[in-house]
Amino acid sequence: MSVAINGTNGITYNDGSLQPSAPVGKNLIINGDMNIAQRGTNVTGITTTGYYTVDRFSQVVSSAGTWTQTQSADAPTGAGFYNSWEINCTTANASLAAGAFLIANHAIEGFNLQQLGYGAAGAKTITLSFWIKSNKTGTYILGIYRPTSGRQISTSYSISVANTWEKKTITIPGDTSGTITNANTEGFRISWWLGAGSLFSSGTLNTSWGANVSANRAVGQVNLADSTSNYINITGVQLEVNTTATPFEHLQYGQQLALCQRYFWKWTERHAFCAMAAYSTTAIYGAFVYPTTMRAAPTWTGSANADLIILMNSASVTASSFAVEIITTNSARIKIVPSSSRIQGQAGWLETVSGATKYIQADAEL
Repeated sequence: MSVAINGTNGITYNDGSLQPSAPVGKNLIINGDMNIAQRGTNVTGITTTGYYTVDRFSQVVSSAGTWTQTQSADAPTGAGFYNSWEINCTTANASLAAGAFLIANHAIEGFNLQQLGYGAAGAKTITLSFWIKSNKTGTYILGIYRPTSGRQISTSYSISVANTWEKKTITIPGDTSGTITNANTEGFRISWWLGAGSLFSSGTLNTSWGANVSANRAVGQVNLADSTSNYINITGVQLEVNTTATPFEHLQYGQQLALCQRYFWKWTERHAFCAMAAYSTTAIYGAFVYPTTMRAAPTWTGSANADLIILMNSASVTASSFAVEIITTNSARIKIVPSSSRIQGQAGWLETVSGATKYIQADAEL
């Protein structure tokens, strides 16, 4: 595609549209193309809130059916995307209780939102664009909530044609009240509502920034949980400081992975995880440096002690216990109690057993 560069106003595309210039890093959404899925590509039986498949996107569920999540290869043709985030209903709830809800969320760290200038006269307008597809047409609600100031805004959009990719663009005015804390805490929570009980839909839709009132958050929202035929796919999510949507910013895979690993990383490969040394005959220690600085000191979990192997002095020894100590945002000290005694001072390394279900992971999600 040819372009004409206008140094004052931006870029004029060959279709005649003028797009304001934007620097690399304009997209405030991480993994908006749904290419990174460290946790896995398919999870079934979802009835509770959590991160399950594609990184940085969580499903929030309360008494609203049972779901399967997939990193899907279904994407809008010719739009430059290969993957989408797919959510399928496997057990329906056609009559949601008052407090029931179903939401797709993306949380943004406060450090990354200071350019918006919220809480002052110059608060900037932002534009959210995304591709969406569902069998269920009707009115859907997009909301943004700011936890530190307790302020919220909602807007409605329509899925007009069943089983067809549609691009949506939503422009949100800046908020001159309530700042966004400059910290590693949650600054924005973007919510694609998919189902809402009366506690969240019985008021008047809050289409301007204001105090969070639950009843005003999802007025008019259809119930995606009302049939096991229902599904939704989302991809190409971009949030930018702009009054219009510009072309999606495609990052290299490695760049996107590093951004995701600030919040979560998972180790499943069978090779050296970190160097270890026997502090005593029954305690082996090692230091692991994370792939990137994490948002906060993470929570570590693993599949099973037996899935960890220490290679030391030409021997392969399994772990009888595993502990992580002195956890920081950059590294952690690992302590292994081996299944058989070692010689003090011996050096070796730690591995996980081969297999997708054998893992070590660290979680610092918002």
